[in-house]
Amino acid sequence: CRPAQALDKIRFMSLTEEGVLGEGETAKLEMKIVADKEAKTLSIIDRGVGMTREDLIQHLGTVAQSGTSSFIEAFSEGADVNLIGQFGVGFYSVYLVADMVTVTSKSNDDEKQWIWESTADSTFSVTEDPAGPTLGRGTQITLHLKEDCLEFLEEERLRGLVKHYSEFINFPIFLYTTKEEEEEVPIDDSEAEGEADEAGEEEEETEEEKEEEDDGDGDDEADAELPKTKKVKRTVNDWELVNDAKALWTRAPADISEDEYQAFYKTLSKDHNSALTYTHFNAEGEVEFKSILFIPEEAPHDLYQDYYKKVKNIKLYVRRVMITDEFDELLPRYLAFVRGVVDSDSLPLNVSREMLQQNKVLKVIGKKMTRKVLAMIKALADAEKSEGDEEEDDEAKAKKAVGEGKDGADAAADDDEEEGSEKGKYAKFWKAFGKYIKMGLMEDSSNRTRLAKLLRYATSKSEKEISLEDYVGRMRDDQKHIYYISGENRDALLRSPAVEKLLAKDIEVIFMTDSLDEYTVQHLTEFEGKRLINAAREGLKLDEDAREKKLHDVYKDKFAPLVSFVKATLGGKVDKVVVSKHLVSSPVVVTTADYGWTAQMEKARARAQRPGVRGRLR
Repeated sequence: CRPAQALDKIRFMSLTEEGVLGEGETAKLEMKIVADKEAKTLSIIDRGVGMTREDLIQHLGTVAQSGTSSFIEAFSEGADVNLIGQFGVGFYSVYLVADMVTVTSKSNDDEKQWIWESTADSTFSVTEDPAGPTLGRGTQITLHLKEDCLEFLEEERLRGLVKHYSEFINFPIFLYTTKEEEEEVPIDDSEAEGEADEAGEEEEETEEEKEEEDDGDGDDEADAELPKTKKVKRTVNDWELVNDAKALWTRAPADISEDEYQAFYKTLSKDHNSALTYTHFNAEGEVEFKSILFIPEEAPHDLYQDYYKKVKNIKLYVRRVMITDEFDELLPRYLAFVRGVVDSDSLPLNVSREMLQQNKVLKVIGKKMTRKVLAMIKALADAEKSEGDEEEDDEAKAKKAVGEGKDGADAAADDDEEEGSEKGKYAKFWKAFGKYIKMGLMEDSSNRTRLAKLLRYATSKSEKEISLEDYVGRMRDDQKHIYYISGENRDALLRSPAVEKLLAKDIEVIFMTDSLDEYTVQHLTEFEGKRLINAAREGLKLDEDAREKKLHDVYKDKFAPLVSFVKATLGGKVDKVVVSKHLVSSPVVVTTADYGWTAQMEKARARAQRPGVRGRLR
């Protein structure tokens, strides 16, 4: 019976049964850990419900008699994993570090206190405790540690284990600590005279050595006052509370302040910065769980160094007991930067991490968490869009105020103060984690539409990055496609001959300047029914009137000899030479075939093949 569960049970019983908790120390619902280095034992004590003699035989006797073999057999036959606790698999693991286990327990249902003992050799014994009911109520588990496991007697090791796995248990966990302290104690007369004599002898020796320099000083020193106190070291034992953190996710979001969320994030992540944003939710339905998820303000310095490495940013709890932080199934790789906790009562405590990885419940939790994270990011993006609309309103207000002879800068001051803390958050997010969103668009087909709405690009009409929704919203009425071009930077792309005709027609062009963009757009062929067209590819598709089509045919006939000459001159260096629809003032442009690599893609591939670059997002 786990200490926390035993305490939960007795607390629940106390709601309906008066006096079940007892009085004094017995009434305290707590756990204690005591390490005895001399005896090489580690004891865990709780004031929970305790066990009778029959309970010890029924529950712990199974451990000695059947061990893990019965557990595996029952599991393979389809037994409910939530009921497999009766086989004591979690308890059985103590024999990995202990040669013998002693369980002392006292239940309210039994006047006597019993001792169960086993060395995991298929035998056990249950005897009455000759010391009497010293526990009052509860259970004490004592591990007689193996020689190579004595590290578990060290206070720092125990403190670290509790903080890692049981930091958020509802009940206090106390560790019995030992430390040395200095204190001043009075000196009796005889001891003081003895110290004075010793000091006098030392002074005489010193005077002989420095007689010429210190002549006459001896008498003054001899008259010095005798010491009245001295410092001594003493050993002090005390109970230290080691799980002082609270399980924030178990409280209602309305009852938690912003400062509490941020303090919890810093404790969880060890990040000195505050979180950029967070979501706190309770999932109900076929699977129930609680979760708080955070997005950091900045990307870790090594986030893009190895995209495929495992991270430990999400902690999985089952009934506030930390199970692991090494599950890849909880969130997809492209959301590896998200940090937080998830706590579920729908998962079993008594099975291994390997079995949990195959658990269908975990997959459902992961799917719901992914949706929640994307919704959280979308909320940031929507807030940015609202800010943009407000900025336009503020400009209008300022112009009106200036027209009325007022200070336009004060026209929307109040609004700025109220929303100032939210402004620019999505821009920060995109700068820090934009590459991961692009990777997600390539890897996660089920959420591709959601991820596409999070993309941001500069354009020929906007240095500020905009969404594809914004682009579509301001397309010309006769424009059927979304046009883009990839390159090193916006200035270079503005000068590219490939976009001359588009710019001349006042068609906005998206500028993709990240090395991942070419890969991303291969998985995003259209957005809201509009095809994405690469302006750097051959056969630029433009909406032309009859005059433009006729003029193009005229140019094809007129320059046919020149086209043939250039093709013959260049030979196999080019696939074809044609009269282009891209150009306005430039004489020539080099474009890419419909299914060939663009120049930007060739550069990205060359960089990716350099030594030491594999796995990085550049």
